[in-house]
Amino acid sequence: MYRFNIRRLEGYTIMSNHHLRDSNLSYSAKWLLSFMLSLPEDWDYSFNGLVQISKEGKSSLRTMINELKDAKYIKITQFRNEKGFFQYNYDVFEFPFDM
Repeated sequence: MYRFNIRRLEGYTIMSNHHLRDSNLSYSAKWLLSFMLSLPEDWDYSFNGLVQISKEGKSSLRTMINELKDAKYIKITQFRNEKGFFQYNYDVFEFPFDM
């Protein structure tokens, strides 16, 4: 009889290579999408949330987000909360959402 003990390391992310090989994306957009895919699902995917944990400036992050949005890896939906203020939902996709 054989017994196998699997010892896994934590802190790894498994993701598709699709966006990494997408020649329409800049390296910075590929990095941001990879980073976003590595975050837990309940993480605050707001623009300000990304700014807080990045060395990149707001302008650079906005450019990357817009690039991912145009390439349909991110879908941003605007809505009003119960107090009437605008809020945004960020849906992040491993593949462009119109594929």
